[in-house]
Amino acid sequence: MNQRRGIAYALTSVGLVSAAQLGMRWSMTRLPAPDQWLTLTHIDLSALTVVLAAIFAYALSMLCWLLALRDLPLGRAYSLLSISYALVYLLAASLPLFNETFSFSRSLGVALVMLGVITINSRPVQAPELRSSP
Repeated sequence: MNQRRGIAYALTSVGLVSAAQLGMRWSMTRLPAPDQWLTLTHIDLSALTVVLAAIFAYALSMLCWLLALRDLPLGRAYSLLSISYALVYLLAASLPLFNETFSFSRSLGVALVMLGVITINSRPVQAPELRSSP
């Protein structure tokens, strides 16, 4: 197993899925409700483009996730996905175009999630012992 490569793939997956979430949020505030899409003559093309880019980012994220699973134990890899929750919250609250706000309880929750990620990933992973066949 190549853990550095696995961590790189996992973090790339986190970045892509976070960008996809933010892109979806931005574009869906600019598009009409989905039940109105077929009856409208004008749809914001920039918002539609961002939705399509976000879907593509999700697909790339899944590919990176699959590659990360090849090199990392599931418990370690899965904990790294939690970084996306923190990243999306921090970016949405700090970038004015999302009109989100910081709150003590959400910030505390993010801090606890990050503490958990650090705790899980602070120890080096032991290579699994190979069992010999009888």
